Amino acid sequence: MGGLTFVATTRIPASAEAVFDWHEAPGAFERLTPPWERVRVVRHEGGIRDGAQVSLLVGPHPLSLRWDLEHLDYQYGRSFTDRQVRGPFRSWRHRHCMIPSGPDSCVLEDTIEYELPFGAPGRLLGGPFVQWKLRRLFAFRHQVTKRAFEPS
Repeated sequence: MGGLTFVATTRIPASAEAVFDWHEAPGAFERLTPPWERVRVVRHEGGIRDGAQVSLLVGPHPLSLRWDLEHLDYQYGRSFTDRQVRGPFRSWRHRHCMIPSGPDSCVLEDTIEYELPFGAPGRLLGGPFVQWKLRRLFAFRHQVTKRAFEPS
């Protein structure tokens, strides 16, 4: 198989519905993109609902790679998924979950199942690097989300 999994979880001081709404609001992807990442949205149609599509350019110009994603499994207030249609991974599926843990609290859980290109050599050479990038990316994303709901 050769698939890898990454999971990030953070308790957020807000209801699952509020955190979901925050993710669904316009500009969420841009708010969640770290300043050090070279990512440009080329097209974004349909929000995060089933069938919505996003096209990104990732990496520095002129070496940017196009990454096309499709949203599916939309469950208002609880979860949505994006999967790679075309891009740098052999496969990519990212599930965003907001798990209630009380009326004003939830756990934000991001689960990514992915497969790197080039089989075993790709996993050996790229696996640790991709895991490091994902840890860094989701530490930023979860911190931004948590801060959005903390009292000022």
